[in-house]
Amino acid sequence: MKSIPDTQAPSTVRTRGATSRTRTIIFILEIGLILAILIAWLSSESIRQSKSLWILFFYNFPSQFLIAIVPHEPVFLYFSKFYSPLSVTFIAIVGTSLAEVLNYSVFKYVGDLKPVQNVHTSKIVNKLIVLFNKAPFAALLIAGFTPVPFYPFRFLVVLARYPLFKYILAIFLSRTPRFYLLALFGYTIKIPDYLLPIIFIILTIPFSFPMIKKILEKEKEYM
Repeated sequence: MKSIPDTQAPSTVRTRGATSRTRTIIFILEIGLILAILIAWLSSESIRQSKSLWILFFYNFPSQFLIAIVPHEPVFLYFSKFYSPLSVTFIAIVGTSLAEVLNYSVFKYVGDLKPVQNVHTSKIVNKLIVLFNKAPFAALLIAGFTPVPFYPFRFLVVLARYPLFKYILAIFLSRTPRFYLLALFGYTIKIPDYLLPIIFIILTIPFSFPMIKKILEKEKEYM
């Protein structure tokens, strides 16, 4: 009896290849979008001084992306001087929610790569995932509302395969009151413009210090 040739295998491989290429293109476009917004904001003084709520909306992407190398608080305080706390909160939470969808997509793409999949074999990572899975929604609510660094949870939700819908819901429920209190503070106190860059630098130091430390260590090795 003649064997029937497997005609589905090549098509399956082609489909997987096309899907992989599409995901790679989307990943590159996501990273490119964030970099373009960040470069535009850092290089243009007129953009940084603009009072348009569109600037606040787009700023949420680099300030909430991955490890968030730029803080969001000073910009929220700045816009709170000109708009009501509800307006600032609405724009902030919409932009942040969309940024977190990008975060989830980017981490999922990276997490599916073979080198990163080996992270699951780490005992420490497995313990963190097990601990997170005991009360994931509550953990996200606490981390989203309090000033603790939130970026580790962006990794955890993907490693733990936590549903995107529940993740964004937790972001919305925790970040909304946090943003409102921040906007209410800025609306009430009216922090002078000259203090906002100082606050920006102070909040940036915790993220930039490890990088600066590594650069200095490397320079010492070559000296």
